[in-house]
This record gives sequence, C-alpha cells and structure tokens, in this order.
Amino acid sequence: MEKFGKSQPVTRIEDQRFLTGQGRYVDDLVPGDALVAMFFRSPVAHGEILDLDLGASREMPGVHLVLTLDDLEAAGVKVGLSGSTMANRDGSQGAAPERPMLARDHVRFVGEAVAMVVAETADQARDAIEAMGMDIRDLPVITDVGPGGPAIHAEAPENRAFDWGLGDEAATEATFASAVHVVGLQVDDNRVITNSMEPRGCYAEMVEGRLHFAYGGQGVWGMKAQLIEKLGIASEDLRVTTPDVGGGFGMKAMPYPEYFTVAHAARVLNRPVRWMSDRTEAMLSDNHGRDLTSLAELAFDADLRITAYRVRTRCNLGAYNSHFGQAIQTQLFSRVLTGVYDIQTAWLQVEGYYTNTTQVDAYRGAGRPEAIYVLERVMDRAARELGVTPWEIRRRNFIRPEAFPYKTATGETYDVGDFDRLLRLAEAEAQDFSVRREANAASGLLRGIGVCYYIESILGDPSEGAEIAFNEDDTVDLMVGTQSNGQGHETVYARFLADQTGLPMDRIRVVQGDSDRIAQGGGTGGSRSVTVQTNATLATVDTMVAAFTPYLADKMGVEESAVKFDDETFRAPGSNLTPSLLEAAAMARADGRNDLLRHAARAKLPGRSYPNGAHLAEIVIDPETGHAHVDRYRVWDDFGNLINPLLAEGQVHGGVAQGIGQALCEHVVHDDEGQLLTASFMDYALPRASEVPIIGFTSVPVPSTANPMGMKGCGEAGTVGALAAIANAVQDAIWDRGVRQADMPFTPLRLWELLNAEPVAAE
Repeated sequence: MEKFGKSQPVTRIEDQRFLTGQGRYVDDLVPGDALVAMFFRSPVAHGEILDLDLGASREMPGVHLVLTLDDLEAAGVKVGLSGSTMANRDGSQGAAPERPMLARDHVRFVGEAVAMVVAETADQARDAIEAMGMDIRDLPVITDVGPGGPAIHAEAPENRAFDWGLGDEAATEATFASAVHVVGLQVDDNRVITNSMEPRGCYAEMVEGRLHFAYGGQGVWGMKAQLIEKLGIASEDLRVTTPDVGGGFGMKAMPYPEYFTVAHAARVLNRPVRWMSDRTEAMLSDNHGRDLTSLAELAFDADLRITAYRVRTRCNLGAYNSHFGQAIQTQLFSRVLTGVYDIQTAWLQVEGYYTNTTQVDAYRGAGRPEAIYVLERVMDRAARELGVTPWEIRRRNFIRPEAFPYKTATGETYDVGDFDRLLRLAEAEAQDFSVRREANAASGLLRGIGVCYYIESILGDPSEGAEIAFNEDDTVDLMVGTQSNGQGHETVYARFLADQTGLPMDRIRVVQGDSDRIAQGGGTGGSRSVTVQTNATLATVDTMVAAFTPYLADKMGVEESAVKFDDETFRAPGSNLTPSLLEAAAMARADGRNDLLRHAARAKLPGRSYPNGAHLAEIVIDPETGHAHVDRYRVWDDFGNLINPLLAEGQVHGGVAQGIGQALCEHVVHDDEGQLLTASFMDYALPRASEVPIIGFTSVPVPSTANPMGMKGCGEAGTVGALAAIANAVQDAIWDRGVRQADMPFTPLRLWELLNAEPVAAE
C-alpha cells in the first residue's frame, strides 16, 4: 500500500445518481409548501427611479409579500453588499460605491433587482411583476471602457474603480530604454458569461425557530457569515446547506442580492420561500468574466532573454465593485456587467523590472487565464518578430530545474519545476506539422499551430479541516470543508481515505455543504479543493490513529509504543490482535468509548503548489467562409502526484472545452443603450461537441514539495492554457496572409473580415 494513494483511475461513484436523474439539486429539495419569489428588474441600463408603483401588485391574488429596499432597511437589514476596494497607485483608496440588495433611487444595469414578489405560485408572482409600474428618468449610458463621460457613481470620478500597480516603474522604463529589442502587443480578452448547467437558485425556511438557507454555491461558510452580518442573525440560529451543485466556475462563489431577500422573506412570512433563475435572468444577473484590454511589452537583451516587462490593462469591472479582490490576479476576473459599463475603467498598471531570465513567470505565476493569455500572446509575437521559434523563445526564459525553489519579484515561491522537459514533449509532437499544413494548403485551407506554456498558482485558503465519524451500521462519514460543484469530490476523497486507512471505499460517505455538521471550511475555488482537503484528511487520520493507539495497546496487552498502524490494520509484536479501523471502532463502541468514534483535525499547507504544462493546438481555417475548427489538441501537464488520473484528465478536457468556447464563439454583446443582446442560447454561442476535438493528455509529474502528497491542483489548468494556444494557432494560420492582429472570439465573420481586409506588409 502506497502511503499517499495508488494513483489508479477510479470511475466516479456519484455519477450513478447524476446520470439516472437522482441528483439532489436546490430545486429538488424545496419544501412542498414553499412560496415562489420573483424579481422586478430594471429594463434600462442607467436611470433615476422617480416613482415605483407597487400597490396593484400587493393586492393581487396569491401575493404574500412585496419587498423594496425601504422595507429591508425598515426591518434592520444591512442592505449594502460587501465589495472589495483597492488602493490606487498614488496611495489613495479606490472607489467604494454602495451596491444595495435592491435598487436605491437609481438603476445601473439592465437586470438590476428593484423589488421582490413572493406569491403562492410562479404564475401569480409573474402576474404581480407585470403589474408593477416604474417611472424612470433615463440617464447617460456608458458603454466604452476609458476615462471621461458622465459619472455613474459619484464615488467613482471618470468611472474609474481603481488605478493599481505593481513593480518598479522607473527601473522598468530605464530598462526598456536600453533594451536591444522591444516587442509589444495589444490583446483583447472578450467578455464571457459563466453558464453553469444549473442556474443560480436558493430557498429558505424556518425550522424550529432557526433559519435554514439552502443554495447552489461554492461553500456554505462564507454565505453564512454574510447572512449573519446582513440580517443580524445569531450564528446558532442559522443553518446553511448546499446540496448537489450543477457547476460553479467561480461565478457561484459570491453572495448575490437574491439570497438575502429570500432569506429575509422566509423569516417575515414564516413560510418556505424559493427562487430559481431562468437562463436569461441568469445571463443578466450572474457575474460575468474577462473583458479586458492589455498592452503587453517585453524588453530583451542580445541573447533574447527578457530583461523587463510591463502590462497596462483596462479591466471592465461592470456596474459595481467585485465581492472579492486580492490583487490583479483576481480583479482581472472581472465583475458583474449585465447591461451597463459604469465602473469599468479600472486601469490595472502592472510594471516590473527583473535582471534574470525568468521575470515573465512572476506575472504568469498569477495563474489566471487572463494573465497567461496576455503574456503568452506577446511571447509568441516576440518569437515571430525576433526570428526564433516559439519553443526557443520560451526555453531561453524558463527557470532552470536546479534554480528551484525560486522566489519571484511578486512574492511567489515556486518549489519545483521542469518546464523544458514538458515543452520538449510538445515540440516533438509538432515535428510533422508542416506535412499537415501542406496537405491543407493543397485544398485551399489555412492551418496554424499554437503553443502555450502556463504556470498556475493554486489560490484560496491554505487551511482546511476534516472529520471522520464511525456509524453504528459500519459506515464512515468523512466530513469535508470543501464543496463539490461537479468535480467528483465524493470519489476522490473516499478513495483517498480508503487508501490511507484500509476502510472499504463503499463504506465511506462524503459529507459536505452543511454548516451544522461542519463548523468551518473554505469551499471550492482556485483549484484548492483536493490539495487542501486531502492534506486535512491526512491530519485527521493521524489524529485518529493516535487516539486509537493507547486503547488498542491495552487490548493487546502491549506497550503503547509497540502498536503500529500499517495503513490497513493495527499490529504489535507479541499480539495476535490485528484490528482494522472498522473493527477497532466496533470494539470501542462495545466498550462505551464513544470518544473514539469521532475524530477531527485542521491542517494548513506550508505553501502553494504550481501546476504547469504545455498546450499544443492546431487549427484549420477555411478562408472562403472564415470557419475555423480545432483539429488537434494535446496537453502535457505537471500536476504532481495524481490521486485519480481519470478525473484529472476529465478536468483538463472540460477546461480545454471551455477555452475553445471563449476562443471560437463565446462573446457578450451589448448595444449602445446597455441592453444585453446575447441573453439566450439563441444568441450566445457555446461550443458544441463537433467543435471539440479528441484531447490528448499526458501526465508528466514533478511532485510538489509544498504538501505531503506531492500534489498540484488541476481544476483550471485546461482553460488557463487553451485560450493562448488556440489564439496563437489562429495567428500562425493567418500570418502569411498579412494579418498581424487577431483577437478572440475567432468567429467565421471576424476571421473572414480579417482575411479580406487590406493586407499589412509582412515584416
């Protein structure tokens, strides 16, 4: 038995219920007598509310409650949602406008919640919404990203949320001035909508004087803390649960206005209240992603080693500040737009100066798809302009294996890595590319190849807890502080515990998403879950073994120091007693030792892990129509040691598919009045099966030293690498046609227009 898992592919145990329609999602668990909540939302992007007529709605059949912001404030609710602020480069604080749970006097994006109706049925709630009247004075709508124009928030002059910077600007400018080569590229990163299979939803009910709030999210503890703060509920009077969740992708990590108003309504009415968004409502009100424009520049010496880089980014944060904000890496993930670009001119000034060959990784180490995309695009441009291969330009600027651990200028410490090893595997795969390109050219098609080398930083709380409880029916509950959103946690965690303890996997039940059963947890996000949770599980196993050892020593008639646990059974020289953990628990129960039936521990990782790898994409474009399809896709990933290679590969496949979607077809479009034109799947294009090729995956592990399992997270790796790999492949395909600037999404129309525009002379 290997100490930290057998790294064997195990199919997902939860799929049995998911694929047979037995999943238990939010809407499957709503109490039968629940009332229905619906929201009256702003039809315009920016306006002053002159009058709100709700009288007729309140009198309509089946209506139990109509809530406005005034009603919430009268009840003592703290109506301002928590929002992040950033310090500006001059030391002042960035803008901090209020985002109310329901609109206060003004609306600032199409779809902003103005009032909530609670009725017996959905039809009655919908009728009440339609009976509402709102008189709005239209105000200027800002749809461009840049300074100037009417201020949407008084707290944000020129609609700028913050002006943030990192690095030594003066030294950077001096290094650029003396550089042998300077290469720059403006890169647009298109806005996308996070379309989880299950839209956002929640319900709330009063149970024996306590509020129970259930929602589809990425962790119950952050939501519980927010409900306590905003509604003034004592911790012991509140239970938050999360059942099965049909996808999150970061979008479901934040608290939204609907959650607080539904919870408040359940308390006021003493009846269960449910809300579930439909797809268009979700597209209007969910947090969007991306939407930034960056000018990235690299300075090179005579040996083509990067001596400095600078990135200036305008990031569209949308109507209000993000709930989260830890620095550029998370702020780049954008904020809710849903109709109006108001606090959108967030100038993220990132400038750094470094004197070795690895400086680009200081920024790439952020691990966000946005950062990787920008740097890998300009890296590829540098290779073309400086006359070297894309392999060589990266190789010259890699950190050498012997240089680890390596501390970057931004404070990241990479523990291990062998980047060139993975890159050479990708380069070998590309050796016969020219044969395929020539074959396509004979048919009038354009073929391009693109590479991306990414390094990702696993973010989030490095601490996590676990608890193991033995039940009378010989099952074992493993209570975890993370929250599955479809990644297969039940399988991974149960298998890991089975490998470390010998407990039968089919006897292990993974318990998650219940603040009554699990006191603390960090939820899911930033690819943290498996790494931090298995670390906590190991600590709990150690605690459990230590607790059983003196008890079993007495049973065996030996000294405590003689008892050893071999990951399956307890043994001691001179004793024939070799109980498994299940047998030891049964003995303890028979002896009334209930203290041995439950064990808990928390553990903190000493450092982050840094998954990295090479993505290689080949794309074929029909210049007559502009249609592009990804013909070949291969990935070589260093995820460290893998618990379950099958699930890791599945995560990569899903991430690459997401990247293909943004690269080829996904794009949020608003008109000049801030109306969302891509508010349904009729207009917002997701990738189809025919657009996703067979994705090759090879694990090339360099075990991490930052955790005892040697693991590195993998949840976001597919998307992190896919955007740049595909974009670089497109640029390669159309370079000889004189096209020097191409940005996502590479739709047929956009590519056709690029190929038929007036060509730029080749350099």
